[in-house]
Amino acid sequence: MSSQTTLSNTMYDILKIVGKDAEFLYDTIDTCIDDGKKENNQHLVDTWNKIKADRLDHINLLKDEQETEIHKS
Repeated sequence: MSSQTTLSNTMYDILKIVGKDAEFLYDTIDTCIDDGKKENNQHLVDTWNKIKADRLDHINLLKDEQETEIHKS
């Protein structure tokens, strides 16, 4: 007998957004921070770092929701 697992819409949404935010955080935003540093624009670097921290907070919220979704199954 084979077991089939389905992915709920809510779990799909969480996984999709976490993936996009992770890509943004570890590819795009780090490049933006480096560019700000190269141009000696500390204000912009600080802004990008704040955005990065906010996105990390959002990812952590979604990870908590993901745990809830997993335990509902």
